[in-house]
Amino acid sequence: MISPPAALGTGTWHTAVPKAEPSGDSLWPSMALPALGLDPWSLLGLFFFQLLLLLLPPLTAGAGGQGPMPRVRYSAGDPRRALSLFHQKGLQDFDTLLLSGGGNTLYVGVREAVLALDVQHPGAPQLRSMIPWPASDRKKHECALKKKSSETQCFNFIRVLVSFNATHLYACGTFAFSPACTFIEFRDSQLSPISEKTVMEGKGQSPFDPAHKHTAILVDGMLYSGTMNNFLGSEPILMRTLGPRPVLKTDTFLRWLQSDASFVAAVPSTQVVYFFFEETASEFDFFEKLRTSRVAQVCKNDMGGEKLLQKKWTTFLKAQLLCTQPGQLPFNVIRHAVLLPAESAAEARVYAVFTSQWQVGGTRSSAVCSFSLSDIENVFKGQFKELNKETSRWMTYVNPETSPRPGSCAVGPSSDKALTFMKDHFLMDEQVVGTPLLVKSDVEYTRLTVETARGLDGHSYVVMYLGTSTGFLHKAVVSQASRAYLVEEIQLFPEPEPIRNLQLAPSQGAVFAGFSGGVWRVPRANCSVYESCVDCVLARDPHCAWDPESRVCSLLWTLDLMSWKQDMERGNPEWACAKGPLGRSHRPQSRPQIIKEVLVVPNSILELPCPHLSVLASYRWSRGTRTVPEASSAVYNGSLLLLPQDGVGGLYQCIATENGFSYPVVSYWVHSQDQPLALDPELAGIPRERVQVPLTRVGGGATAAAQRSYWLHFLVVTVLLALVLSGALIVLLASPLGALRARGKVQGCGTLPPGEKAPLSREPRVQPPKESRTSATDVDADNNCLGTEVA
Repeated sequence: MISPPAALGTGTWHTAVPKAEPSGDSLWPSMALPALGLDPWSLLGLFFFQLLLLLLPPLTAGAGGQGPMPRVRYSAGDPRRALSLFHQKGLQDFDTLLLSGGGNTLYVGVREAVLALDVQHPGAPQLRSMIPWPASDRKKHECALKKKSSETQCFNFIRVLVSFNATHLYACGTFAFSPACTFIEFRDSQLSPISEKTVMEGKGQSPFDPAHKHTAILVDGMLYSGTMNNFLGSEPILMRTLGPRPVLKTDTFLRWLQSDASFVAAVPSTQVVYFFFEETASEFDFFEKLRTSRVAQVCKNDMGGEKLLQKKWTTFLKAQLLCTQPGQLPFNVIRHAVLLPAESAAEARVYAVFTSQWQVGGTRSSAVCSFSLSDIENVFKGQFKELNKETSRWMTYVNPETSPRPGSCAVGPSSDKALTFMKDHFLMDEQVVGTPLLVKSDVEYTRLTVETARGLDGHSYVVMYLGTSTGFLHKAVVSQASRAYLVEEIQLFPEPEPIRNLQLAPSQGAVFAGFSGGVWRVPRANCSVYESCVDCVLARDPHCAWDPESRVCSLLWTLDLMSWKQDMERGNPEWACAKGPLGRSHRPQSRPQIIKEVLVVPNSILELPCPHLSVLASYRWSRGTRTVPEASSAVYNGSLLLLPQDGVGGLYQCIATENGFSYPVVSYWVHSQDQPLALDPELAGIPRERVQVPLTRVGGGATAAAQRSYWLHFLVVTVLLALVLSGALIVLLASPLGALRARGKVQGCGTLPPGEKAPLSREPRVQPPKESRTSATDVDADNNCLGTEVA
């Protein structure tokens, strides 16, 4: 029995079986008839081949979920996608990543340590410097007394790592549920040890619990952070520290933030800083808690109130973020957001990943939406909401506003009237509506990073790198029509594990992914995997283009390469890879680039593999200009299973069709030593290569060097055949045995029941009328047997 090739993935069993003859034995198709007259071993091989087609269950393609499918997939450890890993014994939880200004050093915050990695050379990052920063024994003891785990929680998890100036980093950690912060000096990427005297309280800057989400960003020398401010994790806070301006924070008593608020990102703008988070929606009244995504703003020049809202934000406003498709449930839980700067602030956009609190069909879906900073700014200039205390419902505020507008970044202190208004009118009436770029089910995106890449057509394309909760990295490209497609999918870990963080390094041409055990260095493009111009153009990767001179798909490093080939919008290789004028008809390119010669081994089943270069393509087999012989072939997982017989030799091609374009993926020339075939003159000049394909013998003896072991499959087929024959034998024997039992019951029915005596008189018994007989076992008088039940 032939096993599917492990490298080809799942597929569908396509069996070319002619219609069976209308005879009584319909289990054997008519394609077994040509085997008559063959030698016994050939007849046995054909028997097992047909038995394989009949008994194997059909296989279905692996479900990849709805939405765009990654064109190329790489499993963990795939040699086609070279990755580099930094890890070191004793270090874990690589959660916080920071790239230096020059892009040559990657600072990493791990559990109870801070690292400086050299990333300026290709390959795995190299450790330059490491300084420990463990939580004190006293804090760990107090953490354990508070019923926290001393094995997983009572440590110092680095949560904030920012570049404060040219000589210092600023870091904060959980410090065994007692947040702490410190300045770290560095010289030539060498970190100076941390002194206990420089460690300060980090409450409001770092979470207590390492499992709580948080965000922090340094703007103009001031740290804006969003985190939980208490041990129980029930007091969210937005806080500004460091710098010359006073420390400000949100007011807990006024309930500006719900107790379950979870912060994911902070984005700076010209006059304000935006915070992205999700919380329970207080303005909606449903039978269950409705979670919603938010964006909040605070002004950079906010100085706090003099009498009211002292040391509190006076410009805090928040609005709802909406990422949804028409007619679908909204993606209401934001997971991460990043800013993609532009030449003008009005054109800058925020890209965010969302999931939904509802799982439709038991699967979780994700979406990527983009938001314009100008749209966010306009919403905060719109109408407010207010809480109607009589109905406890949020209504649109329609009264005239005071001047200057409450919540605006006006210069000078605000009036008491404006501050009183801000206490209760912090929620905006309108929503910030985003543009869905990518919607995909069965995937939970948790992190993303974004950049732009310019193609040969002169347009800039947004490239997104998306990390999933199961350890996959997706590369997506946004077309000019604002629709994203997936270029590739990379599995980073053999076992499912979330990607903790992503850091893009444009100068190094790589993306760094942090996880529990280390940092992966992932080159942002893998152009060398596309071995032909057709495959290179169909990939539609803005980083890759085809060089017709060297005949290699290479990294696009300059736009002056006008002879290179790329088609980002259409992905049409017939136009891009043409050497001369071509029509727009999508005819298959039947002329292969190389022909693989396969020698037939007698009494064997050949397996001709077809590598699936693209998940988006459909594949079929052809035999020259004719169809593949149905009586001795089958397609399984893309491979062609061929039983060599007279007349089956010749050219076999696996044809892929993608984006309306067809091209041969692989070509085989099948022939035997006894009956060699002459190569078609039209194929003259094409390079040829003799290869060995997987095969199995059906007549015993030693197998070829390239064969596989199908002994287990043979046993399975044998057992199944034995079970079928045994079942048929039982059915055949069941009928005679049933007849014998029935006859025995009829003959013994004259026996009197226990307790009754035979009549002493020889007078015949009075037979009741037939109408009174109700038993199903009554027999006529000729058999001298009457029913035992009478009316």
